[in-house]
Amino acid sequence: MDQVHENAAQAVKQLGARVQGRLDYSVASLQAVEELLNDVANKKASIKPEAVEAIIELVGCYILEVGYREHGGKFAWYEKGQQPVLIVGEPTFHVAMMSFDKVRGRVNGDRADNIPFFYEGFTERAKAAVPGTRAVYV
Repeated sequence: MDQVHENAAQAVKQLGARVQGRLDYSVASLQAVEELLNDVANKKASIKPEAVEAIIELVGCYILEVGYREHGGKFAWYEKGQQPVLIVGEPTFHVAMMSFDKVRGRVNGDRADNIPFFYEGFTERAKAAVPGTRAVYV
């Protein structure tokens, strides 16, 4: 989905300066994402709800783009969750990641929704998947 790529690029353009330009699509850049979301969570009361939702969408797409650049795969739309999903390994296996809900949880102050930890779980499963594996990371 071109929209995921475009939103990820917008995240870098619009939010990159807030993390000293560390949004470079690398796995290491997810620590900068975590710091950014912590800052948003701390200031959420003073940010318009529409702006918070835009941040969630941009950062959610950025995380998916990091996964796409590391693992390849394809994007699909998860209608029920109203968000894109990255699917890797098909047809041999199916490991999928949806990031918007995780980002939303982090923006709402839930430190358990740690982005680097979440991504690590996804990437470890994708790398270790065997034929027939079906897993979804939300």
